[in-house]
Amino acid sequence: MVGLSDFSGLSLALAVPLALLIDHLWGEPPVRLHPVVWMGKALSWAGERCAPPAARAHGQFGARNLGIFCASAFYWWALAAIVFACAGWLQVACLLLPPWAAVLGLAVCLKPLLAWRLLRTEVQAVEAALGESLDAGRERLRWLVSRDVSQLTDVEVRESALESLAENLNDSVVAPLFWFAIAGLPGAALYRFANTADAMWGYRGERNGRQWEWAGKWAARADDALNWLPARLTALLLWPVGQGAALWRIARLTPSPNGGWPMGAMALRLGVRLGKPGVYTLNAAGREAVGSDVARATAHAWRAVWWAAALCLLLAAAWQPWRVGGA
Repeated sequence: MVGLSDFSGLSLALAVPLALLIDHLWGEPPVRLHPVVWMGKALSWAGERCAPPAARAHGQFGARNLGIFCASAFYWWALAAIVFACAGWLQVACLLLPPWAAVLGLAVCLKPLLAWRLLRTEVQAVEAALGESLDAGRERLRWLVSRDVSQLTDVEVRESALESLAENLNDSVVAPLFWFAIAGLPGAALYRFANTADAMWGYRGERNGRQWEWAGKWAARADDALNWLPARLTALLLWPVGQGAALWRIARLTPSPNGGWPMGAMALRLGVRLGKPGVYTLNAAGREAVGSDVARATAHAWRAVWWAAALCLLLAAAWQPWRVGGA
């Protein structure tokens, strides 16, 4: 007799390639059904309660700022617990199904936590818009980055798109798969929640009329912690052969402790210079990025996605060994 949990590890493992296939064929689910959108709405609601209006914010550390920090951490943990519990319930419900249905259910639940097709499409759209005009390229880039793009040159627009491809390869694919392999659907969902919280709260100053200096600190640090290993794994998957020392050196040039690893690996792999004007430059000896580099970068990222899926499949199967036998 085969027990209910006998195939759990195998079901989790096989859900990975199926989720990527669903992503490839159909892309993102409708907004009203997207769990990451739900996370964003919950974070927006909580952010209004913990981040003070910019006009009332205090710049120095004090009791008020400590209270803001603690409140934001409390909301983060409360929402994270809800996300983790809901994902855990969904995973258990899926694993109670017949093995084929369990794989399908897990893949459908995992897919919204991955966004490879969307990322690839948006990066390619920036290059296509640049072919029309610089203003069109800048406008399309706004969909990918939060920085001011109004003064960027065409080369800087392309560099920003390539940086976004590399960094979000980690955020949208490798890291969710890594945490799925470690902790199943709850792990992937918790990671996407933390990453979304950082994107919405993790600012050093004012944004949308609110001051995030202290309200966003916990979200930013939590995202840094959860991304530490996946970001380095992403760099490994994009590995510029023979340039490990160079990657080690330039990966530490960015303000983020993690973003420099995949971006630096992509810069070295393409032989181009990437950077944020006035902040950092990665692979300063590289050439300027050209249009064909976007296609090359996408191809490298494609290979990294499937290598990540293969590693995740093996890790998920090994982490929860499947067996055939009585239960």
